[in-house]
Amino acid sequence: MSKQSWKPGNMLYPLPVVMVSCNRKGEKPNIVTVAWTGTICSDPAMVSISVRPERYSHDIIEETGEFVINLVTKDLTYATDYCGVRSGRDVDKFKEMNLTPLPSKMIDAVGIEESPVNIECKVVEVKKLGSHDMFIAEVVNVTVDDRYMDENNKFNLNDSDLVAYSHGEYFTLGEKIGTFGYSVRKK
Repeated sequence: MSKQSWKPGNMLYPLPVVMVSCNRKGEKPNIVTVAWTGTICSDPAMVSISVRPERYSHDIIEETGEFVINLVTKDLTYATDYCGVRSGRDVDKFKEMNLTPLPSKMIDAVGIEESPVNIECKVVEVKKLGSHDMFIAEVVNVTVDDRYMDENNKFNLNDSDLVAYSHGEYFTLGEKIGTFGYSVRKK
């Protein structure tokens, strides 16, 4: 086997791709596509997103201290890509992509109704890291689409056709190959 050494870079793939919605009071809501996001704590529930300071949404999130992470399905991939390459300074992304603003329960920022999961977040810290600023936020509410609830009130998120991002390309999740703890489970 032969390997090449490259300069340091971000090659941690695949990543969840999400649409982050935000808005100032009295202005149209905006959506920014983010692939640099993740869970950072389970109790209290906390997440992070990293956004370039020159992005339109950056200032909105910094000023309001709120945003909603909206999970992306196969059906939302086109809109996700569009929201990542067009600026909210120039276009109304909700209108252009026929997306529906969803009022949040605990914050003023709206979610995206077509998303199976909307994670309402309040910023607790901003870390200026270089090319991106990391917004560390507490999750204050989560809404889920009833379409993915079964008769036992179990949320079947994996039935929603979630999308991942890897090295410039979008992928749906593939075949299930195991469950948490299966490597040590008694047979």
